[in-house]
Amino acid sequence: MKPVLDGTVALVTGASSGIGAATAAALAAQGAAVALAARRKDRLEALATDIRDQGGTALVLECDITNEQQAAAAVEHTVSRLGRLDTLINNAGVMLLGPVADAPLPEWQQMVQLNVLGVLYCAHAALPHLLRAAADGPRQVADMVNISSVAGRAARHQARPSDQPVHSFTTLLADLGTICLNTIAPADPQLPARHRAHRSPAAGIRAARHQPPPRGRVVSTPARTSRKPR
Repeated sequence: MKPVLDGTVALVTGASSGIGAATAAALAAQGAAVALAARRKDRLEALATDIRDQGGTALVLECDITNEQQAAAAVEHTVSRLGRLDTLINNAGVMLLGPVADAPLPEWQQMVQLNVLGVLYCAHAALPHLLRAAADGPRQVADMVNISSVAGRAARHQARPSDQPVHSFTTLLADLGTICLNTIAPADPQLPARHRAHRSPAAGIRAARHQPPPRGRVVSTPARTSRKPR
């Protein structure tokens, strides 16, 4: 029996450690060739080696997705090297917790640049390839998973300015129909204030599901994360 994602290609941002790395490994275990994007190349290389040792295919992409050109290049390198793009996991992000009133402006700027603009840059570059994959791929559907956070839904948290746009953007894209959109909103109430945490649970992606959900549906799934920094 072939793996569920055999013949497909996935790009995971923020894949250098934590649940981003686990997400990439889960996709590979289901048969997808995975492109691993992040700034820490040494960690990406280690993960790629692990995936290849298990018989999978992995491509290392050292990049900073807050840079529009680098984000677009990551998508194009994925397609040129692996042949297509069926799944985009927008996992790279930073969550700086704390009261809104006391938040330094540079922290807001950092979150918006990575959590919002990084998602937009990758999504913009990936959409034509995802639509093409949905038209001619083995599953007749493509996937985009955007990672947000439960903390961003509370007005008292400074994460809100970056997380709410991600929810809205995912809902907007749901009208595309042939791309299945999901928002995953992990949370860990035990995280100390202003702790930098990774945010993408492998359990939240649909790689291991044998039947895809309806196209264009937006699913927001709260889940806990571990506290290991990315």
